Amino acid sequence: MNVNLHSSVTMVLPVEDIIQAGNAQRRVRGLAEKAGFDALDSERVARATSELTSHMLTLHGHVEIHLRHLPGELSGVEIIAILRSEERKQRDPFFDFSPAPAAHDVWLDHLQPLAQVVDVHSDHRGMVVMMRFHPRTAEVDDVRFGVAQHSLRDDPACGDVWEIAIHGREVSILMIDGLGHGPEAEAAAMAGAKAFNRGPFALPVTLLENIDHEMRGTRGGVAALAQFTPARDKVRFIGIGDISAGLIGAESRRGLVSYPGIVGHRYRTASSADYPRSSAEELLVMHTDGLKSRWSFQDHPGLIYRHPAIIATVLCRDYNRGTDDVTVLVMALGDVQ
Repeated sequence: MNVNLHSSVTMVLPVEDIIQAGNAQRRVRGLAEKAGFDALDSERVARATSELTSHMLTLHGHVEIHLRHLPGELSGVEIIAILRSEERKQRDPFFDFSPAPAAHDVWLDHLQPLAQVVDVHSDHRGMVVMMRFHPRTAEVDDVRFGVAQHSLRDDPACGDVWEIAIHGREVSILMIDGLGHGPEAEAAAMAGAKAFNRGPFALPVTLLENIDHEMRGTRGGVAALAQFTPARDKVRFIGIGDISAGLIGAESRRGLVSYPGIVGHRYRTASSADYPRSSAEELLVMHTDGLKSRWSFQDHPGLIYRHPAIIATVLCRDYNRGTDDVTVLVMALGDVQ
């Protein structure tokens, strides 16, 4: 597989009534058409959205729909529905959200005929349902990655940027957080992404130098690069500033170390480091400082076994500081086909 996934802010649609549910269906259908779906496939995606929102509205009175267009060879639409139990409790103090294990099977059985990829996670904070759709005639291997990206107070400009390049089974990932937020932070981060996309599989030190050169004249930012090649079974990493990154498994958590400094302005000479994977199930997790750093899978039983798109969404749901742009990227490196 050869694909380049470019940064895009998660589209968020709050749904509290039938009118907003209808608007969500129209937005989803438009996104499917943008992805090249024909009329039958676009209707399939809209119908799944309708059934999902209708059921959640009936049970809980509110649902949040997150949308993402999957470009290139992936050619698809990702829909994530979030049910937040605390919002229901504010309206109904006697409401008790106690998800039953069987709920997962019910949702999976109901939605799998409609979507190519379906996964569900529930805990005392609520429920997250993820669906990925591709044209019915397409033969697409799911790329097990997930991104949750939100600008501060829904600003049209987001100072966070992420990029994923896949060539065969090799993966190269960039994350940049432009200083501050707003248009100037976005311009700084996009300048760095431009340098990355010219040659995403160059040596990390070379890539960082190119990104630094491209970001000069902007307000600068912090950046991290991670590359993975199955033949080495190692993650090669280099970072400047406070982008958090780690290799995380069910029984292990290893941080990937960054150097101090500001890309585009000043940082000391940096070199990349190799981190061998301790197991094939380890996940690469990267996030900007818009997410609180003190989180653990131990506080979310079973979450690590869910699809990376659900993991990124749950982490953002529970640990978003709310004072800056926020981006969370999760990827199962060993599953790239």
